[in-house]
Amino acid sequence: MAYWDGTNEEEPVRLRRKAVDIVVADDEEEERPPRPKRAERAEKRTAAATVDAPIHWTAAGGSLDDVMPVHARTGVPGSTSLLGERLISRGLIAREQLDHALAEQVASGKRLGTQLVELGSINERQLIETLAEQQDLKVADLRLTVPEPAAVVRFPEALARGFEVVPVRQTAEGLEIAVAEVISAETRTAIEAGTGCPISVVLAPPSEIRRAIDQAYLALDGVEQQVRAFEDFASSRPRVEAQTQIVVDDHAPVVQVVTLLLTQAVRDRASDIHIEPQDGSVRVRFRIDGVLRDVTTVPAAMADALISRIKVMADMNIVERRRSQDGQIQTMVDDRPLDIRVATTATIWGEKAVLRLLDKTRSLRALGQLGMTPETAAEFSRLVSSPFGMVICAGPTGSGKTTTLYAALTEINDPERNITTIEDPVEYVLPSINQIQVNKQAGITFADGLKSILRQDPDVILVGEIRDVETARIAVQSALTGHLVLSSLHATDAATALQRFRDMGIESFLITSSVIAIEAQRLVRRICQSCKQQYEPTPAERTFFEQSTGRVKEQYWHGTGCNICSHSGYIDRIGVYELMRVSDAIRELVVDNASHEDLRAMAVAEGMTTLRDEVLRLIEQDVTTVAEAIRSVFVR
Repeated sequence: MAYWDGTNEEEPVRLRRKAVDIVVADDEEEERPPRPKRAERAEKRTAAATVDAPIHWTAAGGSLDDVMPVHARTGVPGSTSLLGERLISRGLIAREQLDHALAEQVASGKRLGTQLVELGSINERQLIETLAEQQDLKVADLRLTVPEPAAVVRFPEALARGFEVVPVRQTAEGLEIAVAEVISAETRTAIEAGTGCPISVVLAPPSEIRRAIDQAYLALDGVEQQVRAFEDFASSRPRVEAQTQIVVDDHAPVVQVVTLLLTQAVRDRASDIHIEPQDGSVRVRFRIDGVLRDVTTVPAAMADALISRIKVMADMNIVERRRSQDGQIQTMVDDRPLDIRVATTATIWGEKAVLRLLDKTRSLRALGQLGMTPETAAEFSRLVSSPFGMVICAGPTGSGKTTTLYAALTEINDPERNITTIEDPVEYVLPSINQIQVNKQAGITFADGLKSILRQDPDVILVGEIRDVETARIAVQSALTGHLVLSSLHATDAATALQRFRDMGIESFLITSSVIAIEAQRLVRRICQSCKQQYEPTPAERTFFEQSTGRVKEQYWHGTGCNICSHSGYIDRIGVYELMRVSDAIRELVVDNASHEDLRAMAVAEGMTTLRDEVLRLIEQDVTTVAEAIRSVFVR
């Protein structure tokens, strides 16, 4: 009888059945998917999983270990129950969830536990705790446990990243390491050879292991050594000659410092790097989840060379230090493609540089994954499917407007539409969409690019940002001539966005004839689930919530700080949205030059949920905190 061995490349392994369709070898049991396209065998396979009697497989012509792939083994000798059955007995999954995971496993070839996590049936920690119980191993809590420095010193970084294991502590016998799954004898031998000592194993979720590796082996640890090398080099040469050598030589200390900063920023999920000259030093900060954090400082003597190196990478003029410049870098960090938007400006202490990091490996999100309520997402999807008109995404810098616009394009992208964009920069490449990059040096601005797009027979036009009256006027005319125009605009809320058009000099009757909806948004940080705890709010926090909602909240939650969230209490962000449809009543108010308050009141009367109401909902659902809502969302 032929059964699939879990890989896509090899032919099915021929096995001889002893009892029923469950793998058992030396008391090691493992659920295995049936060969694809054999529904009757799948039914037998599912039914057999409930059998209590001992069940065994042997391989035709050899032992089971000879034919069983390494990635398909989740148990070890001595295991006495199947992983799926153990998860069911612990009340973590239902029988239907197990059957569904087994069916998905047929196509994916992944381990059962991994498949269940990806389907959302269990989380990583539940899987690891179950595997540890099955295999009689301990579980390490890397959310709170910090690897011992002495253990990290003895464990090479290349070994940790290569095998995705992290040293936890030194023991009398050698080193204790955390792994996501039981390692093979070959892996154990390789690790012991690399460390020169015996190892013992504990289990931990893979995401916690990856985070612990990044925190144990900081790229910034090498900055101090490179700074000393720079100072030694600079002191031994004339200033101009030293700077030229530093900029050109890829092995120079300043080059290594820039590389280390980029590496650490990517590992810390930073969206921006700020390099700021101060009196006597250069401060480096990362913006992580919308908040700037100090990460390191370098000597002031290194400032010019550091900025020059970045300018060389971004193909900018290294001689010009008084005027602001923009540039772009494409590079690889940790084997991940990275686009970097660079902006420099002169301050009283020298040139400052801000690097916006765009990780191209991040997948685009659908509208339903942004944080909109189902009602808002459905209405926004309907609006961006209109045949003509203008839909505006409004918000401050860094509020996620581009992500929302890309989600909207993904929603309406189909072969029947000609979709063209003009962006600065093109952050993500979208399949089957024509994307144009703004290039001021070549004379391609938003206004000029928009004019050329209109001659390309477009159905949908995306304008990355409306920055001036010329672009605004062309965008309005495009919407009036039968095109759907999507764009972003800097504004505090939806009503303010309408007033900004008037401030740019766009006539009220053109605004009301072209704009069909304005969506305003913010991003707020989520409470870290790894360290989420109940706490007693301050009187001001309690008063704010109760006066804003008119309701009493019994329990308040926040993050206490752990290794997963870098002790901030927050990790990742979620969008907060308000959607204003430009109805007939709103149009009348715009034509009459009504105030911001009148526009907002009318929109609320017609059913708009404000940013304030949305963030209060997230507080009530314990997604974020009162302090974060006040910090991120303009509330009044």
